[in-house]
Amino acid sequence: MSNPEEMYQCQIANCGCIYNPDKGDRRGKIAKGTSFDDLPEEWKCPVCGASKKAFKALG
Repeated sequence: MSNPEEMYQCQIANCGCIYNPDKGDRRGKIAKGTSFDDLPEEWKCPVCGASKKAFKALG
């Protein structure tokens, strides 16, 4: 189970998507267990399409 400091939340208004490395991103073809830091720079939020820079660590 991931710790909060391993999870990142999208800061775009009306989104709030949380990237959890335990789940990965099926839509973005990101495997379970992939840390946020290891996501490719071109990765986008699966909910709103925001860039990786729009995410902030929870912990």
